[in-house]
Amino acid sequence: MAAPAHALSRGVRGITLDAGEVKLSALLSEPERAAHARAVVVALHGGGMNAGYFDGQAHPQLSLMALGASLGHTVLAVDRPGYGHSAAAFPEGQSLAEQTACLGAALRDFADRYGTGAGMFLVAHSYGGKVALTAAADGSVPDLLGLDISGCGHAYAVEHHELPGKDGSGRSRKSWGELRLYPPDTFFSSSALIEPMPPREYAEILGWPAVFKSTAHRVRVPVRLTFAEHEAWWRHDDDALADLASHFRSAPRVVVDRQPDAGHNISLGWAARSYHLRALAFLEGCLVPRETTRPAPRPAAP
Repeated sequence: MAAPAHALSRGVRGITLDAGEVKLSALLSEPERAAHARAVVVALHGGGMNAGYFDGQAHPQLSLMALGASLGHTVLAVDRPGYGHSAAAFPEGQSLAEQTACLGAALRDFADRYGTGAGMFLVAHSYGGKVALTAAADGSVPDLLGLDISGCGHAYAVEHHELPGKDGSGRSRKSWGELRLYPPDTFFSSSALIEPMPPREYAEILGWPAVFKSTAHRVRVPVRLTFAEHEAWWRHDDDALADLASHFRSAPRVVVDRQPDAGHNISLGWAARSYHLRALAFLEGCLVPRETTRPAPRPAAP
């Protein structure tokens, strides 16, 4: 059965990306002067969601798509392989390695057809964070500026039997947290964002801590990781976060933040705008080194 249609913020439209053997669906939002976009924010959703996660409709302040474009960036939210348009082609989903290759091909197609400004910046949530990290480590993203990942760590805070089941059991309470963290219409407006998590994603859940350890040290761009105050899937005590950051030995900058008054699905809650502004501020910091390498202005004539 096809997923219900997702309402879109003004200026957001659907596109498709050529990833070689398949086309991926995506949402695109561009600034008024699209040819002069500062950068492309590539947004990767988590498991059991789709690209609409970054264009929340329960309140006008939620959408990363709208906010990013208003600040001069192109925002591209991609339906990962096994979701959206590609669900029929990949009913079982893809492995992390396959998703990395597929995403890289799709982003190269995007770069061939649209302006990318200074480069691409990945904003990723939960399982999308795993894809972002592997893509950064493998060099799959053209002109990658940095990573901003929420809801993805390296040490689970739950026992193996508490991880989500293939039927979605165990997911709601830990993914959402307290209802007060979300606008009143969240669950009605978010029904079109929820899709089945492909079986091959489930199959790799337990192996992620080992994959992380073999991946993080190969990331060579700035990294910011955010954990919601009420995050329930991942350990985010001080010792766990210090160990997490220590694995990014090749990254020029690593920032680990906590987001107050938020549950795992940060981008759908009242804290969404705060988190998105922090992510975009981190992107601005990634752009500064490029600005400082430009020729210095000539001094004013006496």
